[in-house]
Amino acid sequence: MPVVVKFVRQLAHDLRNHLNAAELQSAYLAEIVEGAEAKEEIKRLRAMISETGANLQSVTTALSVARLTEMPYAAADFMDDLQQKLGVDFPEESPRIKWDAQSANANLSIDPQLLLPALIELFANAFRHNPGEGAISAEAKTDGEHFVFTIREPKHAFEHSTENWGREPLHAIRQGHYGLGLYRARGIVEAHQGKLVARFDDAASCLITTVTLPLAPPG
Repeated sequence: MPVVVKFVRQLAHDLRNHLNAAELQSAYLAEIVEGAEAKEEIKRLRAMISETGANLQSVTTALSVARLTEMPYAAADFMDDLQQKLGVDFPEESPRIKWDAQSANANLSIDPQLLLPALIELFANAFRHNPGEGAISAEAKTDGEHFVFTIREPKHAFEHSTENWGREPLHAIRQGHYGLGLYRARGIVEAHQGKLVARFDDAASCLITTVTLPLAPPG
């Protein structure tokens, strides 16, 4: 993986240089051309260039080591933020989630700018891959030393092994998705000294994903 990461970073850097040059050229064209139709086409071109650059950046970010800027954060506030963000990002799917938060008095030390997208990625996978009938359960609780967040998602079918869950990047590749989301999520959780584990309950036909994070020290 270190060799792959180095290659992807360099390739993305080189391609972004070309994209930046194309963006400058298209900006110049927008200034000198006349006609509303031509200007509109240049606008679309610049949007495509920008989107391609953003996609390259997302790949290099997903492969990078998570570097935290931690801050004190109440677990209850973090859960509220997670619910609100899911409502914005997945307005049609998020009503399927049944919440059970029992961590009102727990405090965390986290980087919310990284941990929030990591947990959202778990829900995005739940919405995207063979969702079954019924609600998705999201439970937050503490066990005295840890914050434990569990997602239970019904599945129509599940034929994958969970032994190396989130440790096998670049396996499930399709257009616009490169098998890096879960890998990145695991990296962020582990950077917080936490754990991410998954198992499939055959009897209930349910994928159970658990994120465990240490609580902040008292005071």
